[in-house]
Formats: sequence, C-alpha cells, structure tokens
Amino acid sequence: MAFAKDLEAVVLGVLQEGGRHGYEIARRIREIDEGALNAREGRLYPLLHRLEAEGAILGTWVPQDGRPPRKVYALTAQGWDALATHRAAWRSYAGAIESVLEHRTGVKVEEAGHEVIVRG
Repeated sequence: MAFAKDLEAVVLGVLQEGGRHGYEIARRIREIDEGALNAREGRLYPLLHRLEAEGAILGTWVPQDGRPPRKVYALTAQGWDALATHRAAWRSYAGAIESVLEHRTGVKVEEAGHEVIVRG
C-alpha cells in the first residue's frame, strides 16, 4: 500500500462490518485483498492510535477469560463520515484514471478475475 490514506480507507472500510481488535482488522484485510495491499501490522497500530485520537474510531478494552483484555475498535459518527469521504475520493480518482486510460488508448479495458482483457 503506497499511501497512509489508502490504509486509513481500508481500515475504516473493515470497521464498517463491526468492531474488531487490531489483529482481526489485519486478518480481515488479508482475507479481502488476498495479500495485494500488503497492509502490515507495523503500520496498522500507529494508524489505529491516530484514528482514535482524531475521534474517527473508538477503542474499548474488552476483558477475556484468563487472558489480557483486548482493545476493540469501532467507527464513530466521525469515522462513518470519513469513510464516506474516502469512498467519494476513491470513486473520483478511479473514474479519472479510467477516463484517461480509455481516452488515451482508445480501447476498453475489462477485468476478468486476475486477467485483463483489452477490447478494441
């Protein structure tokens, strides 16, 4: 993942499914992206702390039987707004890239699984 904002959008997207602790967030990202985003836990925890400090997520310590408590993160109203902003920015960005690619090449690019099919 090239930019911190990309990981922020992905984390907020995962948390829209419900509260999760850090390791669950990392695992869910790997399940969804099949490793393509390369979201490392070393970048995840500082981001979670920042998002919590900014008020986008709320961390709550949840006790566990016979084990240390885990901090479970959930979206706040501000986090839902941030997620909507990321979605709109992504759609705009992806649309612009698609427009440029189709305009410059004059061909239609379609994805089929992991293959790219070029139709012209």
